[in-house]
Amino acid sequence: MPKDINKEKHFVYIVECRDGTFYTGYTTDVERRLEEHNSGEGAKYTRGRYPVELRYKESFGSRSSAQKKEYKIKQLSRREKEELIDSN
Repeated sequence: MPKDINKEKHFVYIVECRDGTFYTGYTTDVERRLEEHNSGEGAKYTRGRYPVELRYKESFGSRSSAQKKEYKIKQLSRREKEELIDSN
């Protein structure tokens, strides 16, 4: 079976929490992950800060590429994250 048939999409996303803070994460299904965050079943960080709103997402062909980008985004300042969101 060709690899492309089962090729999964990998995403990095940024959500804005109710308190105005940003949370950056990795997933293969952005809609499912947003539902998890908004039901209090997502990351510990967002559990007390929902509802969250999707502000940014980027897709990648591999998990490794997506997680490298996630790490880079997490190193950014709030201002740099806002610039990334605005440029998208």
